[in-house]
Amino acid sequence: MISTDWCRMMAAYNSEMNRRLYAAADGLDVGARQADGGAFWGSIQGTLCHLVWGDTTWMSRFDAWEKPSVGMKQSPVMITDWAELKAHRASADAKIEAWAASLTPERLAGPLIWYSGIAGQEMRMPYWITVGHFFNHQTHHRGQAHALLTRAGAATGDTDLPWVLDIQALGLVPLTAAENP
Repeated sequence: MISTDWCRMMAAYNSEMNRRLYAAADGLDVGARQADGGAFWGSIQGTLCHLVWGDTTWMSRFDAWEKPSVGMKQSPVMITDWAELKAHRASADAKIEAWAASLTPERLAGPLIWYSGIAGQEMRMPYWITVGHFFNHQTHHRGQAHALLTRAGAATGDTDLPWVLDIQALGLVPLTAAENP
């Protein structure tokens, strides 16, 4: 099972990587951000918008956020204004970090019950599995956005978690050489 520390780490990683992706995308013109790059959600902006949609959908289940105004198929165009999308992303990331900081082992061990519009039925799963999926979904689509940005000539810097985050600042002190046989 995942831990509350892992959730805090992944929320921090999500925030930092989103800052890097959006900063890289800011250096592109509108046409480059909106050009269909052959990714599942089309463009850089469409992929980043789908990520906001996905995070909002899951957080509506986890933390009573308002559900997205559109369905999954419309997710790449849910927010078409770049400045509005960036502001929504920054706000969502701060709220995701606060939610992750509030998680308890008991909550992670409990169930999540929700109605899935995509599956057309009530779903029940261990909370920790859905939280793991939530963070995996972010990483998966950020990887697609990163590939599209790289192809467009933009750079995000490092993406490897141990070098992106200040693990000590999160209270997750790495093992010393003596502790790591």
